[in-house]
Amino acid sequence: MSATASRPAPSGTAGTGRFARPLLGAFLVAAVVDLAGLLAGLDTVHLVAKPLLMPLLAAYAAVRCGPRLLIAALLFGWGGDVFLLADNDLAFLLGMGSFAVGHVCYLTLFGRGQARTRASLAAGIAYAVVLTVFLVLIWSDLPAELRVPVAGYSLLLTAMAWRAGVLGRYAAAGGALFLLSDALIATGIAEWPRLPAPDFWVMLTYIAAQLLLALGVLRAGRAGRP
Repeated sequence: MSATASRPAPSGTAGTGRFARPLLGAFLVAAVVDLAGLLAGLDTVHLVAKPLLMPLLAAYAAVRCGPRLLIAALLFGWGGDVFLLADNDLAFLLGMGSFAVGHVCYLTLFGRGQARTRASLAAGIAYAVVLTVFLVLIWSDLPAELRVPVAGYSLLLTAMAWRAGVLGRYAAAGGALFLLSDALIATGIAEWPRLPAPDFWVMLTYIAAQLLLALGVLRAGRAGRP
């Protein structure tokens, strides 16, 4: 995070800061509408509401003076959201690539933080075990052309989820939920048995993940943590 994060806010910041609550409120309204549309089976509602989510959250982070890497990560998440609205392999790969760039932004941001060695090592081992077991179980059920991209993306996502813990509980929970959300997508691709209304659970965990990651970064910035 930039060295200016702990300095007194410039005079223009107070002016833009008044938009923070309305933007967060708009994000939460869009999230509720999207989730309700998924539960009701209203595809049009999902098509309209989903692309609004990350731009609203990125705007909220921007007026809260969040770091550019956070805003970039959220906007690459938006790119992934839009690509995944199309139901074909090319759109899936493009969406996964956009999310991957977002994870690189998060990893770069989290790489500036300092973790407690023992706790970080234990979390890293746990995530590595979960990733290995999951890939072993799902590998043969994935389409052959998606196995390597999914494995590479999963490794990047797991690294992001692990490193998110350096910024506290909010970011750590966000990273874990992001991993869960994408695991639910992968089980759908592998045609494993799924929960009722699977898209609802994917979006619920994804929305919560991005919100918690954003809040974790912003809270760390207020506390003056790197």
